[in-house]
Formats: sequence, structure tokens, C-alpha cells
Amino acid sequence: MDKNFIIGLVLIMLMLIGYQILVPKPEEPTPVAQVKQDTSRASVSSSIAPDSTQLPSQSSDSAVAQVAPKELVIETKDTRVVFTNKGGVMKEVMLKNYKTYDQKPLYLIAENHNNFRINFPTPTGDVKLTDLFFSTDAENQVLGEKDSVIVTYKVNLKNNQTVEQTYVVRGTGYVIDYGIKSNGLGLGDKSVEFDWSNDLLQLENDMKKNREVVTINYYTDDLQSLATSPTANEEAKTADPVKWFTIKHKYFLAGLIAEKHPFGNVTLRADVNPNDSTIVKTMHVSAGIPMSAIQKGEANYQFFLGPNDYHLVDKVKAENFDQNVYLGYAFLKPINKFFLVPLFNFLEKFVSNYGLLIVLLVLFVKTLLTPLTYKSYISMAKMKLLAPELEQIRSQNPDDMAKQQQDQMKLYQQVGVSPLSGCIPVLATMPILFSLFFLFPNLIELRQQSFLWASDLSTYDSFIKLPFTVPFGVGNHISLFTVLMTASSIGYAYYNNQVTPTQPGPVNMKMLGYIMPLMFMFVLNSFPAGLTFYYFVSNVVTIAQQLLIKRFVNEDKIRNILEENRKKNANGEKKQTKFQKYLEKSLQAAEEAKKKQADLEKRSKKK
Repeated sequence: MDKNFIIGLVLIMLMLIGYQILVPKPEEPTPVAQVKQDTSRASVSSSIAPDSTQLPSQSSDSAVAQVAPKELVIETKDTRVVFTNKGGVMKEVMLKNYKTYDQKPLYLIAENHNNFRINFPTPTGDVKLTDLFFSTDAENQVLGEKDSVIVTYKVNLKNNQTVEQTYVVRGTGYVIDYGIKSNGLGLGDKSVEFDWSNDLLQLENDMKKNREVVTINYYTDDLQSLATSPTANEEAKTADPVKWFTIKHKYFLAGLIAEKHPFGNVTLRADVNPNDSTIVKTMHVSAGIPMSAIQKGEANYQFFLGPNDYHLVDKVKAENFDQNVYLGYAFLKPINKFFLVPLFNFLEKFVSNYGLLIVLLVLFVKTLLTPLTYKSYISMAKMKLLAPELEQIRSQNPDDMAKQQQDQMKLYQQVGVSPLSGCIPVLATMPILFSLFFLFPNLIELRQQSFLWASDLSTYDSFIKLPFTVPFGVGNHISLFTVLMTASSIGYAYYNNQVTPTQPGPVNMKMLGYIMPLMFMFVLNSFPAGLTFYYFVSNVVTIAQQLLIKRFVNEDKIRNILEENRKKNANGEKKQTKFQKYLEKSLQAAEEAKKKQADLEKRSKKK
């Protein structure tokens, strides 16, 4: 190995070790009491009716005397929504088709972990609507798939002013319509302050990874997100009108969409307590609803409370709401959006096992790239046949790298070989591999889907539990799919090195092919099992593909082609390719530069 190469590796390792030593580790989390599940609410007809002696009084701003606290339960095919007449807001929203990582009911809005506050301006001062008790005629219901229900909450204020909140719940889906209106006059230049605080309960198994990805998305003229940090609080403000915002879990969304009148003066904040073992983060959103829209009856909005599934968010009638599913950088997003996601959805129709689906996905992509793979193998075979001549060129000028490169370019020109052609399949495959790197961690379809020893393809497969934590991102577990991916990558590097001649330079590329997979093993050990399984299968299929191509490639025939090209180029019979023309120009430029350098040296000696 080259001395500089060894020094570089040592420096990298020292940097990684220094990072682990110098960066302070977060304190171990202190268990916090788990969310208590009220089993008595399992029945749709359940409701709270406290003793009349405990009934709270209505605010002095209200014309209503005393109203009993009462819950209203609307159950649909997909959700169970609990409303309360205190504030006329949602108290609980449970997603019936999903469970938490430990198989408990999944709540996006949970009692004691969610708080709506609505400050309503009136001529006599602001009124906190969420402290008042509203009246409603709605009753508990179980909706059929094609049914819907309108829930109206109404409260009377001073001066015969009324406020009415309306919800429309449908039998299927995760969208709940919301409207607020008032018959009051004036104050049209003010805004109703709508505040939403939501504790993000731990829905997935890895608390650290959860804290790294949960955020608040908000859309003005483009998508923006609150900065993410697993240990620090974050805050953002915007004066631009916000068309929608979403409190984003790793795989779920709780958001509010403006139909006609965007939110103003929006403030967003994420609070995190690293010692809390139950709450990932607490999200706060404060937004202004135009009072003029409320008085005109045009303050209409939509709650989206459901999975961050591309199929669902793409159908929501809000500008670019599908961007809640992160599909990678701008140049990778089209690959995911128009190729990989549709392909994945197509295969879902025929295959229910997602491990087998990933195998089929690999086979389809590799089959599509077979012509490029074949061309790459032919190029490598040509380079292998030229290896003795390349070695002779290096031995003739061991200390003159410029001369070596010039002679190599002459050889490539003579035999009609482009050393870059072997890189084409790699370059074509890399965007797909990078796209999958962003897609797989955001695919809710893989969530809690088991395959072989992995119980959940959306997170790491903890094949071996360690009694200690390994640094460099490994954690306290060993992912077998990551180990298999690393082994297959090293195997592919070994096979590739057998057919690829050694290239001169400060970096030993063959050795690097063994070192890089080992480094990625540390990085990917806590990544989704579905992703590392894809990379493993991809490596195995690539090796099998090249072994199959090798059986149909005749090296003697390739050698004859190289010799024919050499003769034709020597006689001027063969038409030059663009690459050969480029080589010729480069050689001429190199020769001219060499002559100029020699002339300058002669002149300096004469002086």
C-alpha cells in the first residue's frame, strides 16, 4: 500500500476515535410513566358523565350557565375520533389499522398529550374558546365506509355573539374537515390565535433515530421544515402565509390544511428532553386565522391525521402535500417518484411478502441495466488483456507519471479502447442506489413487515443483542443483513479485482474496494433492514450476472478485435471515435507542453 494512502487511513481512524472521545455522550434516559390506555373507552357508546356537583362553571364571557363535560365518539373504518365539548375540540385520534412498535394502540392525538388553544378576539377582550363548554346535538356513531357525519359545536358569548365549530368525519380515510365561524361584527382586521401542542409519543423502536427525523413541515411557496436535532430545542417563525403544516412523525402525520385563507404569523417550535423515554419531542405550532374569514363563514380547513403514505398524501387536495414523503435530493426525486415508487406499488399487487418484493425489485432493476453491465464487462475484459502492455509502460518510466499516462493514452488510441466505458454501468446504478437510500427509510409499506429473522423491515434487524454500546454508529446490536451486505460487497470487490488491472496512482483502488464496505458496515448497522437487504441481494445478483456474462465472452475473439483495431489505426483505415479524437488532442497538447518546457529549460541554461 502506498505510504500516503496508509497515512490517510490512519488520520481518518484518529478523527473517528477523537469524535467518540471528545463529543459528550447524552445522559441515559430516565423512564417516564407510560401513557395510560383507558380500556373502558373500547366501546363506541362510551362517554363521561361526571357527577353534577362537579360540573365546572362557564366563563364569565359566556351567556351559557353550566354545561356537563361530555365526550363524543365517532368511529370509522380507519380511525376512532373522540371529541370533547370543552373547547369543542378533538381529544383523541386513534388509527385502527396501525400499532406502535410494541403493539399498543397508536394515537396521533392522545389524552393528556395534546392541547388545542383558541384565543378568540371580541369587542370586550380575548376569549379562550378552549376553556368554554360548547353544546352539540351529535351522538356517538359508528360510520359505514360510505357514510359521513357533521359534528357542530356551538357556544354563546356576550352581546349575542356565537361561535360555531364544525367537523365533517367520513367513513374512510384520514381527512377531517374543520370550520369555524361567528356572527360577530367588526374586528375583521384581527386574527384568531390557534395554538396546537402535541407530544410525539414513541411509535417506533429506536428513540434516537426518531428524534433525528421528527419535524414540522410547513408550506408557503415551497416546502420548509423545522430544523431537526436529537438533543436541542428548535424554533422558527415566518411572516409568509402558510398554506398547510404537518407535525411529522417518522411514518405518520398530524396536520392542518387551509382551503382558502392561509395561516398568518406562524411560529413553530420543537422541545426535546433527552431524559424522557416516552415522548420523542413536543411540537408547538401557533398560527393566525383571519377574523374576517371567520365572520364570512370562509374559515374552512382540513385536518390530516394518518399515515405518511405516498398513496394517501398524494391524493390530499393541498398544494404539494405529497412532499411530506421525503424522496431524496432534487436530482434523485424524479427517480423515486416516477420510477421506483410506481414499480414498488406495481409489485405490491402481486407479492404480499415484502422481502420477496425487494428481491423482485432488484431483479427488475438489474435486468434493465443488463446491456450496460455487459458493456462494462467487455471493457474490463479488454483492459485485462492490455494489462501486460500497461505494466510494461509503467516499468519503462517508473518515475515519470506524465510519460506513463501519455504512453497509456497512445495504447488506448491504437487498440480503440475507452477505459471510461467500464464506469458507465456504475454511474447508471449509483443514482438508483442513492434514491433507494432515501426511499426505504420513508416507506411506510415496510413498517412492521417481517422477513426471515427481521421482524420489521423499516428498522434494523437486531440479530445479535450486545451488552454494551459499540461506537462509530454501530450501537448495541449487530444487524445480520448489514453483515451480509458487507460480506457480499467484499466478495464483489474481490471478483472485480481479478478482472481489473491495477491502476497507478496515490490510492490503491483495489484495497479501497475492501475497506469501503467495512466502513459502511458501521454506518448502515442501524439503517432499515429492507435497505441493507436490497444492497445484499443487489451485490449477489451483480456477481451472478457477471459470471453468466463471462461464460458467453470469448477472450481470444476480443484479443483479435484489439489487434485488428491496432492495424486499422496504424494504416489509417479505422474511423476515429470521439474518445480517440479526444485522446489525440490530449496527446498533441501534452507533446506541445513538453516541447515548450524543454525550450524554457534550454533558454534558462544558456542564460
